[in-house]
Amino acid sequence: MLNKLRFFINFIGMTLLLTPVCYAEPIRDLVTIQGVRENALVGYGIVVGLDGTGDQTSQTPFTIQSITNMLSQLGITVPSGSNMQLKNVAAVMVTAKLPSYARVGQQIDVVVSSLGNAKSLRGGTLIMTPLKGTDNQVYAIAQGNLFVGGMGASNKGSSVSVNQTAGATIPNGATIERELATRLDEQDVIHLHLNQFDFTRALKISEAINKLQKNTAVAMDGTTVTVTMPKDNQDRVRLLSRIQNLEISNTPISAKVVVNTRTGVVVMNQKVKLDNCAVAHGNLSVVVNNKLKVSQPNTPLAGGKTVVVPDDEVSIEQNGGALHNLASGTDLNRVIHSLNLLGANPTELMSILEALKTAGCLHAALETI
Repeated sequence: MLNKLRFFINFIGMTLLLTPVCYAEPIRDLVTIQGVRENALVGYGIVVGLDGTGDQTSQTPFTIQSITNMLSQLGITVPSGSNMQLKNVAAVMVTAKLPSYARVGQQIDVVVSSLGNAKSLRGGTLIMTPLKGTDNQVYAIAQGNLFVGGMGASNKGSSVSVNQTAGATIPNGATIERELATRLDEQDVIHLHLNQFDFTRALKISEAINKLQKNTAVAMDGTTVTVTMPKDNQDRVRLLSRIQNLEISNTPISAKVVVNTRTGVVVMNQKVKLDNCAVAHGNLSVVVNNKLKVSQPNTPLAGGKTVVVPDDEVSIEQNGGALHNLASGTDLNRVIHSLNLLGANPTELMSILEALKTAGCLHAALETI
């Protein structure tokens, strides 16, 4: 009886291992709602209170001009021709993101970046700076003490720094003064834009929404799904909330190899395949051989199936660089791994991938970034 119980437990465990895992993602992570997005804000400001690490005014005349204009607005007249030597002031650019449905009085974070040649913004205070949108309208006012994450020190020509000291942030440093005209309650139909173009995923999203509420969603293409909205505002919010929480099963992906020629990073997904081919690069030869083996259960009552499994073999030769014939059906991952172990630089690796793609051996989209 105990042996039968162990056999049953092992059989269940093997069945769970062989069962493919199906992942699902909520719609909120797959789409964005048209009109519901962040908007960029930018402004020009002055940072004061620096400990001698500000702009060199002889090389940044706009800093002097900004200080003169600011003082004149405060009722202070600077005599013409004055040679102001300011070391505690820096001209900066201030950026922020205005969220959707932001209301007057709410606060947002800002990023402050040196515009001149200031050595450090540590200890500085940003003077009141208007932040404008693309329509040249002021949407927020920024002001406050700067938070610098970097650290630097210098002595007798020697210097050391950790991270950036010419950039800073001000948490909740800007107050919203103008609201965006985003009114979903006036739209009878909203558009859901997929983050990635995919006809299958768009169709799945529309079908899931229609199961929730019939004849509501239509997949227009691989990017857009239209949703008919109820008349009542509360019903609109309720429907959008339920739509965002719907989960969509993962869809098949396209084979792709991404190569970053600046950093030498090579990324590929599981769909990448390599056909019958041979590789020779200079005096480097890479041979990939794929053999098929039959795997079957040891006993007839084991509950398994007879399957064909690949047995990949990768060999590398550095003498002569001769071409070697490859069996079809092998995975490219072993080839790239072998090249990286030998120290192939990104240019060499990119050349090999391009040659494989041109020869029709690489079954994947090749993309460089």
